Amino acid sequence: MTLSSTSSQVKAGPLPWSGLLALSCAAFTAVMTELLPAGLLPAMAHPLDVAESRIGFLVTAYAAASFLAAVPLTAALRGLPRRPVLCAALLGFAVSNTLVALSSSYALTFAARLLAGAMGGTLWAMLTGCAARMVPAGRRGRAIAIVLAGITLAMSLGVPAGSALAGAVGWRAAFGALAALAVLLVGWIRLRVPGFPGEPAHARVPLARAALRPGIRPVLSVTLFLLLGHQVLYTYVALFAGHAGYGRTGLLLAVFGTATVAGIWVTGVLIDRYLRPTLLAALALFTGVLLTLGAGARAHALLVGAVALWGVAFGGAPTLIQTALVDASGPAEADVATSLQTTVYNAGIAAGSLTGGVALDALGPGALPWTALPPAVLALVTVAAARHHAFPRLRHALAPEAKVLAEPVPVAVACPAGDHVARRSVADGEGQ
Repeated sequence: MTLSSTSSQVKAGPLPWSGLLALSCAAFTAVMTELLPAGLLPAMAHPLDVAESRIGFLVTAYAAASFLAAVPLTAALRGLPRRPVLCAALLGFAVSNTLVALSSSYALTFAARLLAGAMGGTLWAMLTGCAARMVPAGRRGRAIAIVLAGITLAMSLGVPAGSALAGAVGWRAAFGALAALAVLLVGWIRLRVPGFPGEPAHARVPLARAALRPGIRPVLSVTLFLLLGHQVLYTYVALFAGHAGYGRTGLLLAVFGTATVAGIWVTGVLIDRYLRPTLLAALALFTGVLLTLGAGARAHALLVGAVALWGVAFGGAPTLIQTALVDASGPAEADVATSLQTTVYNAGIAAGSLTGGVALDALGPGALPWTALPPAVLALVTVAAARHHAFPRLRHALAPEAKVLAEPVPVAVACPAGDHVARRSVADGEGQ
């Protein structure tokens, strides 16, 4: 069945849930692939004949490859249609996880993790841009929240479930399951994610120019400050809890993970109308949590409650920042801007872990909340100050350079038999 639509029909119609959920599952798969080895250190060490610490380096390899590959790969692939690039990245995950599942060589496993990291850097640059182009500007925040919910679910539920699966059937089967999931997602995305074109050569904005666009640098700064502050404490939360006399670290992490789900749900409700105040509230809440943990963590009820509020704040903040980035760049340049953010995100994680480790060695676990506090305050102050382009009181419907894409182009959307009719107007062209 074939239909065409207008922009008003898009605004009135339902969200393209199937396509957005496919992208969310892709985010879930990427995070699971990245973090699963951290929960399998003893199980993987003996078969690969290495120390447990070297299994930890498999997570580092992924992060390093993602950090290094995001910008150059995104720049190289800007002219290609988005859907084939997404599918290729997922197939790269499938190959990587298959190699890890079958490998008895640490060197081969390490190389497979580098491949996965490069695919992750590419994937993250595409996901939010595709989500933003699938919906009208006024619903962009909710679409991005749905896609990024895959991260929260992977961290709070997926990684523990993957570790449990590995305990029941073996770690190789767990990586094999991730490979199979990636292949299934390729089919889902081919059916349900529109075939957005790449950027024509004459329309491509240089990376340096995209980075200098008003609003981009404050958003990237907030990303760096938030991740640095968060990671200072989160990396060593078990040691901090032990210092406070609370030995149930697993329960504390479960509270944090569950609260992040609540945070992203609240964000999805508020983001399209109240992005700036919601982000300010989340960062203010995070700052308050750090003050509470620094002053009163030995009161265990206060500790658990503060960690829950931390999860609520952090669950929503990355989605709010990501949406602000897309607003500042425009959907047409969201891939490039997101590749820059991917690099900054990983830099914040690395810097936070390093800073926390230095503080831990020099001052002890009790200093961790106070060490995390300055970057958290800087993130809050940056959002408060950047009220014009990065985090405006009234959100821009489209960045100036994206207005050229605003004229609706009726397109035919082929719908598989038995599914609901999808009514979309894609300003920059859609292909199946």
